[in-house]
Amino acid sequence: MSGDSMNSEKSSTATRLLIIGAPGAGKGTQAARLAEIFGIPAISTGDIFRSNIAAGTELGKKVQAIVESGSYVPDSVTNELVRDRLTESDTAAGFLLDGYPRTTDQVAELDKLLTASGLKLDAVIQLEADVDEVVTRLRARALEQGRADDTEEVLRHRQDVYAEQTAPLIDVYGSRGLVVAVDGLGAVDEVTERIVSALAAH
Repeated sequence: MSGDSMNSEKSSTATRLLIIGAPGAGKGTQAARLAEIFGIPAISTGDIFRSNIAAGTELGKKVQAIVESGSYVPDSVTNELVRDRLTESDTAAGFLLDGYPRTTDQVAELDKLLTASGLKLDAVIQLEADVDEVVTRLRARALEQGRADDTEEVLRHRQDVYAEQTAPLIDVYGSRGLVVAVDGLGAVDEVTERIVSALAAH
């Protein structure tokens, strides 16, 4: 589907969100719940990568080779993937982006993409979580699943990388008044309620 048809089908009541949260903050769980509540697709770049790899598409083969070499998937490939996904008909009512954008360059690309279709983000949900608590949670999960490689040191490093990469994004969206910060710790239902209330207030 072309960008034009995305434009013509867009609804004034559409909800366009982005969710950002550290590894282990429960972002995936909340993204799925919010997608259901708002009746919009949750678009996770990780899921798109995995489904393309599983389906053996050209893009999937390209991504698999990159990932297996231990490299990051380049912005150009990720941008192309998201651009294609946002032209699908189910995004007419809005969408929830999870895992994209990850860099300020990707923010610029998303801006360009949305502006070209006369669209804009409504809010950026920032799931906040205490690092010590998240690391404890992830360490327990790793031990349960027998993932000995996920040591506390590795888990803390991932948290540091996330903070380093995401801080500039929060600054950019914060300067536009789009960031809605929510405490991501606690029972899943409670966190969902917090997010929905915060978005309503926003």
